[in-house]
Amino acid sequence: MKIKNLIAIGIFGIFGIFSTQIPAQQAGFTRVPLQTQDLGTPGKVAVQARAEFDPGVAAGRHTHPGEELGYVLEGQLELRVDGQPPKIIKAGETFFVPEGLVHDGINTGAVKTKVLATYVVEKGKPVATPAK
Repeated sequence: MKIKNLIAIGIFGIFGIFSTQIPAQQAGFTRVPLQTQDLGTPGKVAVQARAEFDPGVAAGRHTHPGEELGYVLEGQLELRVDGQPPKIIKAGETFFVPEGLVHDGINTGAVKTKVLATYVVEKGKPVATPAK
């Protein structure tokens, strides 16, 4: 019995490590980590991920502990940043979200949207945190 408990704790611990990098996601939205690299700036890392949105799906309002640089690979995305008018970003276009701003991305098109995102964030913190 003790061995089974230790194995279960170990497995949940491993999943906990990964969840600090990429938090739980909405149905129809995925953020797939591609690489994480330490930077020359102490305490900062670059995380690159591919985000995919089904038509009509939003990532959910959230923030990042650093900057997000995005490039829409396919489809279109409506970027909603608190305090700014919504912007439509189409395939081939880029966007930038400063650190700590509450924002959301919504696929307002008829096909799956794919985004390449690079985050320059504080090491050890989740890439994204749901907004309150």
